[in-house]
Amino acid sequence: MSLTLDAVLALAPDASSAKAAQGLLSPSGWPQLGASAAAVWGACQGSGSKPYQTQVDLGGPAFRCTCPSRKFPCKHGLALLMLRVQNAALFKDEAEPGWVSEWLATRGEKAQKKEERQAAAADKPVAQADPEAAAAREAQRWQRIEAAAGELQRWLADQIGRGLGALNAELLQTWATMAARLVDAQAPGLAQRVRDAADSALARDTERTLHHLGLLQLACEALQRRTTLGPALQAELRTVAGWPHDRAEVLAAATPVTERWTVLGMATELRDAKLTERRVWLQGEASGRRAWLLDHAFAGRGFEQAWLAGSSVVATLAPFPGTAGLRMLCAGAGAGAEPTLGPPLWPATTLAAEWQQVGERCAASPWVTLHPLVLPAAVVVQVGGQTRAVCAGRALRLLLGEADTWALLAATGGLPVALMGEWDGVALRPLTAWTPGQAAPLWLRSSE
Repeated sequence: MSLTLDAVLALAPDASSAKAAQGLLSPSGWPQLGASAAAVWGACQGSGSKPYQTQVDLGGPAFRCTCPSRKFPCKHGLALLMLRVQNAALFKDEAEPGWVSEWLATRGEKAQKKEERQAAAADKPVAQADPEAAAAREAQRWQRIEAAAGELQRWLADQIGRGLGALNAELLQTWATMAARLVDAQAPGLAQRVRDAADSALARDTERTLHHLGLLQLACEALQRRTTLGPALQAELRTVAGWPHDRAEVLAAATPVTERWTVLGMATELRDAKLTERRVWLQGEASGRRAWLLDHAFAGRGFEQAWLAGSSVVATLAPFPGTAGLRMLCAGAGAGAEPTLGPPLWPATTLAAEWQQVGERCAASPWVTLHPLVLPAAVVVQVGGQTRAVCAGRALRLLLGEADTWALLAATGGLPVALMGEWDGVALRPLTAWTPGQAAPLWLRSSE
């Protein structure tokens, strides 16, 4: 597996951990460094008399450290892996010390027991819940959501009748009240869309505000005739309403896909003070299928599974119900990332094929808000203070922070480069950039 500094920084639970790790890269602060085929380890001198024992299982990667930090991975684990990337010669190739080999053995035992439990659960007859009671609970929740949609539709008519030109911060408080009522009615997804519309209105982006309100109107109309729609669109409406699918439900209904996947890109966003959202975009190397993994981490604890942009992994994925077929979850014994020594298989595509896929998803469901988009040969330029990617005669606006803009311009030097990012219908947020034959991509992590 080819690691880069950007790939390691992508594993940080937050920006402060990444910054702190970069301050620990002096070899003098590590009196012990070692490596084997399975792990790297080191002793980092902290404020106390006894150095912290830090170790990384390269098969994950997974981290362990004796420091008191509650963040995962901690700054010492990140710094150790960054040191390995910067200067592998510092790490003596030797037998693993006891505190490393014992941890690796424990991890192996846990993984084996997990597989055994999963196999036993698969063979064990599933206790059937009362189908009548389950159907009654489901019908009751749909009634609440549909009643809330009726109220929302009347509210939307009032907003359009009043006009958007007179909106101010005081009037937008009523939008927050409407969102709270939708949460009470067990429709948090609709509530979030109202908040998104309010944010656009506060930014004086009338076109975007109308876009959000129009999608809400479509959702209300669809909910009114939900029972006449097909199963895939009904599942999509459930997602729009914010009614999550249980993991067991997804696994029971899905046809799992096991193959090697290329990690195209990854986006991490702080949703609030304690919640971090991570979106990982994959492409099946045999099927060419795109996949989207959505994870959340609380209180800076980091994510259980590490995904490195530009790596190639074997995984069993189960698709969620819906029209897009993008969102999946890891399933079964093949769920763990398995690094490969070879380079990733970057997608061979055309801009026409990419737009075709976007169009098909939008035609199937207007509520799909993010699309994975690969620009096969894009030239990054700055026009009128905006950064754009010119590909096949079309210029797309890029959502990039200043640091990433200059990094991308410096890396490409005006030459065509493959860009992968998230298309929201207006602009592209690039996540990775690479050139043919390049194993490790440039990983982009900031946005406008």
